[in-house]
Amino acid sequence: MNVMRILLVEDEKNVASFIKKGLEEEFFNVDAAESGSEGLSMATANDYDLMLLDIMLPGMNGIELCRELRRRGMKVPILMLTAKDSVSNKVEGLESGADDYLTKPFAFSELLARIRALLRRASESVKELSLEDLRMDLLSRRVYRGGKEIVLTPKEFSLLEYLLRRKGRVLSRTQIIENIWGYNFDPNSNVVDVHIKYLREKIDTGFPEKLIHTVRGAGYILKAGNDR
Repeated sequence: MNVMRILLVEDEKNVASFIKKGLEEEFFNVDAAESGSEGLSMATANDYDLMLLDIMLPGMNGIELCRELRRRGMKVPILMLTAKDSVSNKVEGLESGADDYLTKPFAFSELLARIRALLRRASESVKELSLEDLRMDLLSRRVYRGGKEIVLTPKEFSLLEYLLRRKGRVLSRTQIIENIWGYNFDPNSNVVDVHIKYLREKIDTGFPEKLIHTVRGAGYILKAGNDR
């Protein structure tokens, strides 16, 4: 199962520490930023499954950050956090592109429930992933290439799903380990290379067009084309 990665943008250190600790205890991987500009930099450099944005931030505020993320085409679920509870503030947050809104102070259980609901909604909206003649049915958890079913182990399925969701992008071994095996997994392990080898044998062997490519010194990429 993938370890969900969350970006938390919150300038109040105590609040950020409370949220980060609680989410990590629930097995989420949490990166934290203290300003809107830092959050924007991290959001554009990394892949996140969900973002938590405080509205009152130094410099670029949460509303401006949310608008900029949506302007750049990022569809990641966004939950706004704020001490402002007026209807106009909530409307402004939602109209900026946020998916949900939570007013401080809040119970951690409610935050967790809203996060899980947003993640569930996001995963249910996508039923199939594909590249060329490779197709992954997320509902039945079956994979096909050229119309032929390919049987994968649960970990191979998770790895291929991660690659398909980020097709055309170079993914480092560290990124793959953090998202598939968890951030506490030994980064020096060769588990990624071993599973990529297994996937290649099942996905690429016997097909003229190879989809899984090695980028020397950088990692792996899923794309059409035979250059490796």
